[in-house]
Amino acid sequence: MESLLITIQVVVAILLTLAVLTQNKGGGFSAAIGGGGASNFVPSKRGAEKVLFNATIVLAIIFVANSIAFFFI
Repeated sequence: MESLLITIQVVVAILLTLAVLTQNKGGGFSAAIGGGGASNFVPSKRGAEKVLFNATIVLAIIFVANSIAFFFI
């Protein structure tokens, strides 16, 4: 069981890293704290960008759940 959780953790970690790195870059740190003025406008996500965004959320949830499960084993 332990080796299965480790394998899942490694695969999910690699997929999560790829999902984060392939997303479009926003305004960077200044946009995150409120800077950038009108460049803060981000249109709604559509198509592949929305799928990638949702996949990133799902992978992050799986990663955390797997980490918690590994803690109790």
